[in-house]
Amino acid sequence: MTSSSLPQLRASADETPDTLQQRQLAAPQQRRWHWSWKQVWFQLHWFIGITAGTVLVIIGLSGATLAFKEELLDVMNPGVRHVAVETRAPLTPGQLSNIAAAEHGQRVASITMYAEAGAAPRIFFAPKNGQRRGESIYVHPYTGATQPALMGAGFFEWTESLHRWLLLPRDPGRQVAGALALCLLGLAVSGLYLRWPRRPLDWRTWLTFDPAQKGRSFLWNLHAVAGTWCLVVYVALTLTGIYWSYDVVRDNIDAWAGKPPRVAQSSKRTSKENVPAVDLSLAWSSFQQHAPGWTLATVRLPTRPGEAVQFTWLSSDAPHERARSRMSIAPADGTLTENEPYSQQALGTRLVNIIYPLHMGTYFGLPGRIIVTVASLGLPLFAITGWMLYLGRRKAKRAVQAQRALLAGNPGKANTGLPTLVAYASQSGQAERLALESARALQQAGVDVDVESLDRFDPAQLRQYERALIVASTFGEGEAPDGTRRFARLLQQTAGTPLAGLEFGMLALGDRHYSAFCGFGHALAQQLQTLGATPLFPLIEVDKHNPAALADWSTALARCSGSAIDAIGVQEAASYAEWRLARRVLLNPGSLGGELHEITLTGPAGATWEAGALADIIGCNADGSDGDAHHAQHAPRSYSLASLPSDGELQLLVRQERHAGIDNQGHGVCSGWLTRFAPLGAGIRLRLQANPAFAPTLVDVPCIYIGNGSGLAGLRAHLRARQWAGLARNWLLFGERQQAFDSVCGAELQGWLDAGHLARLDRVFSRDGKEGGRREYVQDRLRACADELRDWLAQGAIVYVCGSLQGMAAGIDAVLQEVLGHEGLDALLAAGRYRRDVY
Repeated sequence: MTSSSLPQLRASADETPDTLQQRQLAAPQQRRWHWSWKQVWFQLHWFIGITAGTVLVIIGLSGATLAFKEELLDVMNPGVRHVAVETRAPLTPGQLSNIAAAEHGQRVASITMYAEAGAAPRIFFAPKNGQRRGESIYVHPYTGATQPALMGAGFFEWTESLHRWLLLPRDPGRQVAGALALCLLGLAVSGLYLRWPRRPLDWRTWLTFDPAQKGRSFLWNLHAVAGTWCLVVYVALTLTGIYWSYDVVRDNIDAWAGKPPRVAQSSKRTSKENVPAVDLSLAWSSFQQHAPGWTLATVRLPTRPGEAVQFTWLSSDAPHERARSRMSIAPADGTLTENEPYSQQALGTRLVNIIYPLHMGTYFGLPGRIIVTVASLGLPLFAITGWMLYLGRRKAKRAVQAQRALLAGNPGKANTGLPTLVAYASQSGQAERLALESARALQQAGVDVDVESLDRFDPAQLRQYERALIVASTFGEGEAPDGTRRFARLLQQTAGTPLAGLEFGMLALGDRHYSAFCGFGHALAQQLQTLGATPLFPLIEVDKHNPAALADWSTALARCSGSAIDAIGVQEAASYAEWRLARRVLLNPGSLGGELHEITLTGPAGATWEAGALADIIGCNADGSDGDAHHAQHAPRSYSLASLPSDGELQLLVRQERHAGIDNQGHGVCSGWLTRFAPLGAGIRLRLQANPAFAPTLVDVPCIYIGNGSGLAGLRAHLRARQWAGLARNWLLFGERQQAFDSVCGAELQGWLDAGHLARLDRVFSRDGKEGGRREYVQDRLRACADELRDWLAQGAIVYVCGSLQGMAAGIDAVLQEVLGHEGLDALLAAGRYRRDVY
């Protein structure tokens, strides 16, 4: 290949989501490499999600396990922390302390008492050498006997270590957990930014989603809406978790709150002999007198002579579990030396004490704990849906790369002689594929080849070649494909015989259902001859992949190259697969127009396509036979795909065609088979076709989608792809007959508008009419919105048109010419910003 190699050609002519980010827009304010802020946030969101998100699942599951730890322990250990209530008085802290110290031979550091009858007090022993904290036991409140060890306590301790520092050494583990908390905070904030709707005050936009959605749309909406429900909880969990993860954060917050600096705990054990024995009876009586309504009290024993007994207690009206009052009492005479009720503590101290209850959800009681548990269990949901979305994108990208590699071909034999131009004019991509396949065959036969799309080719460049092979599609009624209109106009304006000496061959593609069959190919060949070019062989017409015509083209290429050429188009003819009819739904009962059905098909595993793609389908007769009156197979019919691979199924919007006559009971062959005669589960012969001229726009530029009738199919796939990508600058203009009967996919469209996915929605119903009886069509509405149209185009908007060529599409073309002029419209086409899929 020369500099105009196949890979270069693919990048400019078959615009996939990857290549669109490079080529797509020639609007002055858009640079090819530019990423919008939303794209940057999206990249960060998914990268953090598939890396840190996987580990966050562990933190979420362990946190949910710990949320109801106390209740679970009680269920697992009946009679340990709660005993049968007896009529005698429970033992005092001093009595319990003496019994436990004598039985275990350890110094008691503190005792936790409960006002609830039958609740077992908890004894904490002083730490031994090398320990950060001492052992603890539960004791019988009436006898002081040591209760059995809690079954499952070790598991919950392990789970807490996993949750707080991921089983790593404590200090580095805390920092890793803190980093993950920051990642979760980043995911929450970036997710909020990415799904910010146009109508943020509409609560339904934020908190509801359609469970009827399928595939990628379902995953995306579940991910986004569930994330919104959990957003506030995650922000609270991460901010409170960071407090314990980083000493610098905790120390600064504590200093602001007026709390004394933390002192590192010493692992050195104070010898038992140096600690005086203390009688707690007077201190305990004084405490009960000064703390009416207490429910829990921790009694910390003195460690030095003359030191007061410290009480930390919770009152029955405390707002949360950490709202604890403090009291100091002299053990010698029960004198109250310090009393600090929680309500009188400094504001900063009280705010810091809220951190733990907020993290655990206990600040809001049982409902709060349930919410935190559900949110924690939601982290695996986000990880799973995030990974599924990511893998879906990777799969689509691999499919694009495989297609690009296939079209690039092999280097073939050594090139000899002057290059031959292989050019194409393509609307749906068929001409491009045949041109590329022809170029590969010629290259392997030793012919040096330049491959060009006429979309950007200048007629003057034809003078550089002695031989040109052109594959030309016809669009509509004998017109040039959209991107080739500029070339055709310039060629018509060329005078004289500047192309004398150029030899050319023409493969004209068309559909005999149209009156101007292969019209553009014939017109192009005629103009080339007028300018002095000489045909290498008579023009070859191809009707819908006709194998005989393609065989003639292969023979012609072989004569041009002087070598044998493998049959061109064989892969095209053999690429039909069998799909199954899963369901069909009539979308417009009572309509004045033909029945419009949503056809749902299931097919081979791994089938992939992008928005804008086509399905070629071979229909059957009403009785299931597959041939016409001359026993030839029916020609395929092309339909725009109305769904994405991520939806899990292939959907079409098919208008039921009716014809006079007895064949197929008056129905069109393919539409009748799909909408009426094919039984559910029937096999449908279908081939997916890329449609580069109608490629999706998955970068952050505005898009205007215009269509009517079954043309909504292609537009719906585009809008779903834009929704998946988080791109909301979308304007949809859609026309039908009567709103009462033809509001096709109305709930989905209105849902997009309410959610902010559509910046504007114009639905035009021609038969409903306007005042004075004048009918309004889509093109009329666009003309009335000329100022808005100019604004959107000035912002770099891309215009998509899908639907009927006669009437709607022609009318839209006329409006754009009025607004932009002929040259402006050509520039829009050349920039790839005017894309049509019309019929």
